[in-house]
Amino acid sequence: MSKLVSEESHRTSGFVNEAFQLESIAVADKQSNGTSCQKNNNVPDEQQKPVVAVPNTAEVQREEWGGGLDFLMACIATSVGLGNVWRFPFTAYENGGGAFLIPYIIVLLFIGKPFYYLEGLLGQFTNKSCAKTWAMVPAMKGLGYGQAFAAFAVVSYYSSLMALTLYYLVASFQSELPWSVCREEWQGQCVDATSNGTLINDTTIVRSSAELYFRKIVLKEYDSIEDGIGMPSWELAICLFVSWLCIFGVLYRGVKSTGKAVYFLAIFPYIVMIALLIRSVTLEGAINGILFFVTPKWDMLWNPNVWYAAITQCFFSLSVCFGPILTYSSYNTFGHKVNRDVMIVTTLDTFTSLIAGCTIFGILGNLAHEMGVSDISKVVRGGTGLAFISYPEALARFNVVPQLFAVFFFVMMFVLGTGSAVALCGAIFCVLCDHFPRVRQWILVLFISVVGFLIGLVYITPGGQWFVTLVDYYGGTFVAIIIGVLEMVTIFWIYGLSNFLNDIEFMLGTRPTFYWRMCWSVITPVLMIVILIYTIVSYQPPTYDGMLFPDYAYGIGWLLLGMGLSLIIGCFIYTLIQNMSTSICETLKAATRPSEKKWGPKDPATRRKWQDFIFEKKFRPAKGVIETFFK
Repeated sequence: MSKLVSEESHRTSGFVNEAFQLESIAVADKQSNGTSCQKNNNVPDEQQKPVVAVPNTAEVQREEWGGGLDFLMACIATSVGLGNVWRFPFTAYENGGGAFLIPYIIVLLFIGKPFYYLEGLLGQFTNKSCAKTWAMVPAMKGLGYGQAFAAFAVVSYYSSLMALTLYYLVASFQSELPWSVCREEWQGQCVDATSNGTLINDTTIVRSSAELYFRKIVLKEYDSIEDGIGMPSWELAICLFVSWLCIFGVLYRGVKSTGKAVYFLAIFPYIVMIALLIRSVTLEGAINGILFFVTPKWDMLWNPNVWYAAITQCFFSLSVCFGPILTYSSYNTFGHKVNRDVMIVTTLDTFTSLIAGCTIFGILGNLAHEMGVSDISKVVRGGTGLAFISYPEALARFNVVPQLFAVFFFVMMFVLGTGSAVALCGAIFCVLCDHFPRVRQWILVLFISVVGFLIGLVYITPGGQWFVTLVDYYGGTFVAIIIGVLEMVTIFWIYGLSNFLNDIEFMLGTRPTFYWRMCWSVITPVLMIVILIYTIVSYQPPTYDGMLFPDYAYGIGWLLLGMGLSLIIGCFIYTLIQNMSTSICETLKAATRPSEKKWGPKDPATRRKWQDFIFEKKFRPAKGVIETFFK
């Protein structure tokens, strides 16, 4: 019976890495005593206590947050961003309205929270970037580079949304909102955004001035991507430059400057959001819009696409699997109670999404009422159009100082975009810092900003919105889901649940509860694998504005996905070659065994204590599966 329990415990601890906690990693500590490790004849061979292999103390000292509140505010500024205001309302509407909230909350409980807590713990335990964290399983270190790639793909088009927001913000200071009236060249196909009456006509295509302003004036959009992408708009290029200048300004001094900026980035959007919520619910027809948002379509619950949408929305909203949470937590003190911050941020994130949804659909309900449209779906546009067509059109109809509310709204959107962009760039910046510790921080930030600006020029061309769709789907969503699956498999099925629980117990003084253990080891990885399989099997090429892309455009999308995955596969193959042995099994064991010099707490003194803790754990009675989960 004891043998069976031991075997079950072995499987729970990871099928490859049992050697990590069972074999000695004795390394000569010549710097401390000038002698080699000597065998203590008074202690049995199997109980020889290893001397700790410590990292090079000459490394540049890692920065830390000024206080625990800095980390909390940074996480709020990251997670409460464009994903809540720009992405969530339409995603909820498109996938069943109120019924979408049910799968979203379930996904949040069993995928979102476990991922968020996992990345927070992992970053804090290692105090390293998302690339060096994966020294726990060296063959999978490509996951960190994949996260940085996905983060850059997303921030590259987030910055273009910031540029559009800045353009509208400047335009809002005019005596008459420029998107509220039709221009002479639009006569016959345009209706003022401030006029009453329906735009729905079966025989004539009539568009609002807000839509034509966005497409004709701001984007100068082409009818099809086959017309090419064109040249960037110089006005938007200036706005894009200012956006990246703001990102550079927040990041250029690392944690010192970021820690000060996150308070404004986290708090200001709530002030504006609450003001807009109060204003929206007092508008005529707002209740109809809110009811449209929260009324369930129960038949949608059985649609797998709804659950897929809930997971992708959760990833974008919480910024998990992109690196920011892991990066921000790496600046924490070692014993920081990160579980408290996780509960606050994930709860606040859901609350914010609901506020944003009620605010937006309250405004759209008023828009439908003013236009004389009973079906609110006729005035809802998804993606970029929701933020830059539907919102401005509704704001133009405000009777009292519409310019003021427009300014507030677009300032809020710009701040939300800055918070998200700073977090994503911070993950990339941290990877570069760990690889080039002697290079000045501002030079690395400048490099990211210049490259991001140059790539961002593609998105502000007349065909740029087509590329936003491609990069969002292939470079962001698809890569993030694959990384999510591999994260769970790597940590809990290769490194091992018991090993990870021991690490957490050492860091926080307590082991995670049954809920976290079950999610990490079974529920979350299984759900993620099912979703990934469904995504591949039911693949449908993305479209923009209802139109398919040409084949070469899809080729670009698959190339983006391939670039992200090649970082993971390439590192895996390289590590196997480095650890080549006489058999495949031995090679795999060596390549997936935690690095003695790189895995563990970064601080040398803490690392020694951790090694002592693990050594003591090694000689305690083995735990069975039941004890591992419930105690």
